[in-house]
Amino acid sequence: MRLRASVVALITLALTLVALPAQAAGLTATFTKAADWGSGFEGKVTITNGTAAPVAWNVQFDVPAGYSIPSAWDATMSRSGQHYTFTPPSWAGPLAAGASTSFGFNGGPGNFPGITGCTINGASCGGGEPQPGVPGQPGVASATSTTSAISLSWGTASGTVTGYRVYEGSTLKTTVTGTSATITGLGACETHTYTVKAYNSVGESAGRDVSATTAGCTTGPLPRHFLTGYWHNFVNPAVELKLSAVPAEYDLVAIAFGEATSTAGEVVFSVDPGLATAVGGYTDAQFKADVAALHQRGKKVILSVGGEAGRVQVASAAAATKFADSVHALMQNYGFDGVDIDLENGLNATYMAQALRSLRSKAGSGLIITMAPQTIDMQSTGAEYFKLALSIKDILTVVHTQFYNSGSMLGCDQNAAYSQGTVNFMVALACIQLENGLRPDQVALGLPAGPGAAGGGIVAPSLVNQALDCLAKRTSCGSFVPPRAYPDIRGAMTWSINWDASNNWNFSKTVKPHLQGMP
Repeated sequence: MRLRASVVALITLALTLVALPAQAAGLTATFTKAADWGSGFEGKVTITNGTAAPVAWNVQFDVPAGYSIPSAWDATMSRSGQHYTFTPPSWAGPLAAGASTSFGFNGGPGNFPGITGCTINGASCGGGEPQPGVPGQPGVASATSTTSAISLSWGTASGTVTGYRVYEGSTLKTTVTGTSATITGLGACETHTYTVKAYNSVGESAGRDVSATTAGCTTGPLPRHFLTGYWHNFVNPAVELKLSAVPAEYDLVAIAFGEATSTAGEVVFSVDPGLATAVGGYTDAQFKADVAALHQRGKKVILSVGGEAGRVQVASAAAATKFADSVHALMQNYGFDGVDIDLENGLNATYMAQALRSLRSKAGSGLIITMAPQTIDMQSTGAEYFKLALSIKDILTVVHTQFYNSGSMLGCDQNAAYSQGTVNFMVALACIQLENGLRPDQVALGLPAGPGAAGGGIVAPSLVNQALDCLAKRTSCGSFVPPRAYPDIRGAMTWSINWDASNNWNFSKTVKPHLQGMP
């Protein structure tokens, strides 16, 4: 019996020794794509603690260029370029030994191919120990440019560093031993995104992204920094005005609105009879004369298509052709200098891009194209408005997103929901566009002109000036500071000239002088 007991003890010990590695299999993280609906996707990461002790986890991974993750749940998320970091939410403690947890996120666009470079607490997400000696991620990067070159600089990476490699996409552009590099041979007004990685004999660090646009962008027929205002071709509680009453502070006047007909894509316009009565008589001929008078004062006038009740639909090749033909005819008839896309009830990026390129071929290089998306439309590059802006970037004048009537929204740091009506909100949301493909000269801030003009997001004009300074110079910021300065930020838009009149012209008289004083 003693012998048998000894044998049993030895067998038990052997089984225990074999089982130990399974109990201490390590910390792992597994990604699954929970859903994909064409314009976006839902991801899930499951973390399993196969160690013998509780652990606080840190998951990091990259997503391909062109994809972004605007929101996550059951984790705290931060972002640097295409690199994302997730840590436990504030209410969660360490993950117990043998336990599992998960977090989820939404991203865009759809057809997501998956994540890359996944690590958990520095080790591979599949388990194992961290590679000893791999350098840390380079510090925050910045860029300056000329018409043919972009100069980059970044903070020193931790650990043993042999040098730094600068990539554009998957292409290695240069290798340096210091913390700066210059990429030459570029064209004027080109936007490039580079990734800087530290390396040594063991491997490469996580990347640090930086984007910049070469100098030489033409600002077209508008000032370097300009003010846009919408003029009402209808009656509402705001002051009714003839176009001739628009003050000198406005550089670009958007006529609200061109209307749809029963023919898909067709746009029509005429002076609203109710407005004509309210201002003591106003004919189409008088309106055209006022457009010509604004031109004599150096101003530009465009036709805005859409609005809250707008039903203009461009969802086919035939509709795109009809849109281009009808808008061009209105430009010739009334003297409009371009078109503003303000469709709040559906937009097809493919066919609207076709329509605008056709209009450009008819109107020539002086055509002004602006867009007025809602904040939700510019949260992700997979959204139709954002897709449209990027697809016509070569002919687009400016996007003046409506930073109002939206509630709290995520900014480009993807780390917090910022409240509308604040400097943080305006800067953090403009930063999404600036860091995802649009040039600074194509981005402007759209705000209400004062009480009555919007249901939410009304700000003092002085805060608009602060937001412009924060974007242009990284001064006068709130708690959110953008990753770099954008001195070419284009300006501001307000809804509307009529509401500005109702509020003693406070918006235009405050913001326009500030724009004139910007470098």
